[in-house]
Amino acid sequence: MADDTADIASLGDLTGKRVLVRSDLNVPLDGTTITDDGRIRASVPTIEQLSDAGARVVVVAHLGRPDGAPDPAYSLAPVAARLGELLGREVAFATDTVGESATETVAALGDGDVAVLENVRFNEGETSKDDDVRGSFAGQLSQLADAFVSDGFGVVHRKQASVYDVALRLPSAMGGLVATEIDVLRRLTVDPERPYVVVLGGSKVSDKLGVIDNLLEKADKLLIGGGMVFTFLKAQGHEVGQSLLEEDQLETCQRYLTEAAERGVEILLPTDVVVADSFGDEGSARVVAADAIPSSTLGLDIGPESAAAFAAALADARTVFWNGPMGVFEVAAFAEGTRAVADALTKIDGLSVVGGGDSAAAVRQLGFDEAAFGHISTGGGASLEYLEGKELPGIAVLERH
Repeated sequence: MADDTADIASLGDLTGKRVLVRSDLNVPLDGTTITDDGRIRASVPTIEQLSDAGARVVVVAHLGRPDGAPDPAYSLAPVAARLGELLGREVAFATDTVGESATETVAALGDGDVAVLENVRFNEGETSKDDDVRGSFAGQLSQLADAFVSDGFGVVHRKQASVYDVALRLPSAMGGLVATEIDVLRRLTVDPERPYVVVLGGSKVSDKLGVIDNLLEKADKLLIGGGMVFTFLKAQGHEVGQSLLEEDQLETCQRYLTEAAERGVEILLPTDVVVADSFGDEGSARVVAADAIPSSTLGLDIGPESAAAFAAALADARTVFWNGPMGVFEVAAFAEGTRAVADALTKIDGLSVVGGGDSAAAVRQLGFDEAAFGHISTGGGASLEYLEGKELPGIAVLERH
């Protein structure tokens, strides 16, 4: 549990109380079909805990970026249905967030019942930068409840109405999912067991600047793959062809390489990569040396030699944080680097943390047993901001309130 933060028990007897729960139900959809329900499953324990305590549970969440207005493509209706299946009970669904349907749906709840309100981002007040606009919407949400539980870790780095402002207006507590996330992240930043290895991938160096800056002071090894690696390779003077490249980050990458050497931190870059003539073109996939990428090709995965080297570098680690796939894991020909890293994490004798987002999706898509990892985060952006040393508004408000 985060320091100075109340847990659900601090809310007292919840029988008959309306409890607003901010969950993270932002799942990928193919039409109305949920393609990965990991975040919904992660939200279940706290919802069940409240329901079992006799609370009238009102779940609020977002899906996608509907730009402050109703959009059927981002309706939470399929999510509410899936939540009901996982809970094994009927889950009521309100077709708005603070309107007539929400009011009637909440009023009809009995002790232990659960309702989901429509996408909170259908209301412009949710994400407004104007404190008064956001506060007004939070006031409407607060009228639907007697207490608030923050359990959407994927949004605690956002100063939004249902994350931050509601907590100022109601008796508030941290849910179990958020508490677990914060405890795990603290283990990554405060006296981690060593050797401590950080694996970073994904598309852009610029997305990881803060976390690299902070973890260069803490990690023993830094393994870099994914699209971001080509900016590092270019910084070393290598040809990267048509690969993803951030020209404005070349000096930054050079600085990281120099600083790591000065600190005695080993930065491991791929020695071979899988390239293709065009994005996703499995037919043209081939392995080349990392310093000999043909100018007409683009890199889409780390190569087999690099995958083996990364796995070896992870073998004796006691603490591992992994954020970002090693390649375009959605395509079989470019998934092996990510598979090798995931497999190595399942064998860690210590704490292995999969840092949310695409890494968590890759673990599930590639068929790994989630129980084989120490922790799979539900919030990639929130995890990174915590590891950067930034204050998370959704946590800070609970600690102060």
